[in-house]
Amino acid sequence: MQILFLHDNFPAQFGFIGTYLAGKGWDVWFGTQRKGAGHDTIKVFNYKPHRAVTKDIHPYAANFERACLTGQGVARAAIDLAKKGLKPDVVVAHSGWGPGVYVKDIWPQCRYVGYFEWFYRRNAPDTVFMGEKDQNIDQQLRTRSRNAAIMMDLAACDVGICPTEFQKDQFPDCFKSKLHVMHDGIDTHTYKPARGARLKLSSLDLSSVNELVTYVARGMEPYRGFPEFMRSLATLQKMRPNMHAVIVGEDRVAYGKPLPKGETYKQKMLAELSLDMDRVHFTGLLPRTDYLAVLQASSLHTYLTVPFVLSWSMMESMSAGCAILASDTPPVREMLVDGVHGATVDMKDCDAVAEKMAHLLADEALRHSYGDAARRAMETHYAQRDAFPAKQALFEAVARGDIAAA
Repeated sequence: MQILFLHDNFPAQFGFIGTYLAGKGWDVWFGTQRKGAGHDTIKVFNYKPHRAVTKDIHPYAANFERACLTGQGVARAAIDLAKKGLKPDVVVAHSGWGPGVYVKDIWPQCRYVGYFEWFYRRNAPDTVFMGEKDQNIDQQLRTRSRNAAIMMDLAACDVGICPTEFQKDQFPDCFKSKLHVMHDGIDTHTYKPARGARLKLSSLDLSSVNELVTYVARGMEPYRGFPEFMRSLATLQKMRPNMHAVIVGEDRVAYGKPLPKGETYKQKMLAELSLDMDRVHFTGLLPRTDYLAVLQASSLHTYLTVPFVLSWSMMESMSAGCAILASDTPPVREMLVDGVHGATVDMKDCDAVAEKMAHLLADEALRHSYGDAARRAMETHYAQRDAFPAKQALFEAVARGDIAAA
C-alpha cells in the first residue's frame, strides 16, 4: 500500500502515523514545504509555490490564491516524482492551506482523505468568546471567503478526518456525513507521570522549588489566554510566596491578531503588571525532552484557551499526569470533566483563576487525584497504540473503496 501525506510543515500531525505505517510495510511518502526535512523510513520531498501572492489582490481572494499556488507546487513536484514510483493509493492532506486542492487531478486513481481542523463562519465560537461577534459586512465576507480551499477539499475528498467533535461541529451539516472524528493519538508511553520529579534543565535549575505552576503554548496571545494567565499570576504570587512559574513558548502570536507597532503580549503584560520576576521563568521553545521534564515537574499546569482548536499540550499534560486548571470552554470539556480529570474556570475572571490555582496548590491529594484520572483518560481513549491501528483500518477501507466501513 502506498500512502502520501501532504502538509506544509513536517512532521506535523502526520509524521507519527506515517512512521507507524512504514513499520507495517507501507510505502510512505511525505510532501512538505519545510526545508531540510528528512526521515529514516518515510520518503520526504519538498513542494513550494513558484511565486508570492499577487500584490494588491482582492483581500477576500488572497488566501485562496495562496492555496492554489501551493496546490500547483504539489502538482509540479508530482510530475517528477511519478517517474520515481509515486502513484499513491491514498493521499492524506492538511486542508485549508492548499496542498490537497488538486489531489484528484494529479492522481485520479487515488482515494483522498482530507484532514480538517477548522471551518470559518460568522459568529464562530472563538470570535464570540473574544467579544467580536458584531462583525461588519466586510469582515463577514472575508471570513466566508477563507473557506474556499476548504470547500474544494470537502467536495473532492472521499473521507474527512476531524481530530475532535468540537472541530467537526464547526462544519456545515451537509458535509458532516463525510467527516470522521479521529484524534491523532497521544504518545502515552513517552508522556507519562514521574511523581516527585523536580525541574532541572541546562539553562534553568528549579530543583529546590516545591510549588511549580506551568504554562505552555506556541505563542503568547489572547487565543491561549496568555494575558489572563499573567494577570492571574500577579495575584497568585501574593497568595503563594514560594510559588514559581515556568512559561514555555515563543514571544509571538500564533493565532489571532498581533498588537500594533510590533508590541508583543509578553511586553504588554510585563509593563502592565507588578511581578516578582525572580519567580517567573520564560524558557522559549524547548526540545521535547525538556518540555516533558517541565510537565513532569509541574505542581499545577494551567491551560487557558478560547473555543478553538485544542492544543496537543493539554492532552500531553493530561497524559503526563499533571493536575490541570483549564478554561471552561467546549474543546476543553470534551477532554476534561471538571472535578474528575482536573478543574475548570472562567478564564476571563482572573481573580477566580488565581483563587483556584491557590486552592489546588494547597491540596496535594486533590492534585494527585486529578492527575491520575487525567492519565487514565488519555490511556483509555487517546493512546497512539489504539489510534494508529484504527487510522490504518480507515485508510485500508478507503483504499478498497469501502467508504461505508471507513
